[in-house]
Amino acid sequence: MAPPSHRRPGYSRKAQYSLFAAYVIAIAGAIFAALILLISVADPRGFAVLRSGAAELTAPIARFFDSARRSVVDVTHNMEGYFDAASKNAALNKRVKAQAPKLVEAQAIKLENQRLKALLDLSSDELIERVAVGRLISSTSSNSRRIATLSVGRNQGVLPDQPVRGPEGLIGRIIESGPNTARVLLLSDPDNVIPVLRLPDGLPALASGSGDGTIAIRPVDLGVNPFKKGNIIVTSGNGGLYPPNIPFARIIQKTPDGALAAPLANPWASTYVVVMKPYQEEAKAALSAAETPQTDKGGE
Repeated sequence: MAPPSHRRPGYSRKAQYSLFAAYVIAIAGAIFAALILLISVADPRGFAVLRSGAAELTAPIARFFDSARRSVVDVTHNMEGYFDAASKNAALNKRVKAQAPKLVEAQAIKLENQRLKALLDLSSDELIERVAVGRLISSTSSNSRRIATLSVGRNQGVLPDQPVRGPEGLIGRIIESGPNTARVLLLSDPDNVIPVLRLPDGLPALASGSGDGTIAIRPVDLGVNPFKKGNIIVTSGNGGLYPPNIPFARIIQKTPDGALAAPLANPWASTYVVVMKPYQEEAKAALSAAETPQTDKGGE
């Protein structure tokens, strides 16, 4: 007669080892997270160094995944274009006559774009103010913060408080730089407040990120709200950080206290971005001096 089995049905020593390993990993992860949190509270500067080092270590992996993502997007777009070409051509042929009234609107947009191009005046003077050219290789996964990692850093002359722009317009500003990577505060981040103007009348306003990919635009004169859907917003140059007349956003919805806008430049659609010097170095120096505690000068 076989001895009675004291093991539970489905007993597996391998399963027990796997469960024990999972508990060990979970506890180790919790301890590591607590240590990181403690360091960030007790020593913010040390935590910034650790974060910069982590960005440097993960930069090659981020670049690889960025290249893979772009390749997948390109292949997907090409396949969609190939399979949808016939149906789209048929639909376009049916709409040719209905699109005639919109030709006038297209001409108006063309004139507006020409005015913007003349206003931007992207001449050789701007080329002189360039610091570096890089790519955005990753971004934060938080729902409220909008921060991206740039593929260039201090070794290329990139420093905090330098504007970053793409071909279509402003991207954000540098908030932290490591040897070969930097962190960019995007326009849609709630901590990014930028003086702007409405075209073509130059109405002054303040723009701040909403944390959801859109930007809140509020007029300086709170008694009026003249914004309309489709208005173009550009930087004003006030504050000395961002150069004036950089394309910024387009109004998509009017709100009780202003408007919501969508950035003109999509960070992840831009192959390369440009890091520029601050518009007014003296303004940055004055801001740094104001933030530095005053000391007595002996012998005066």
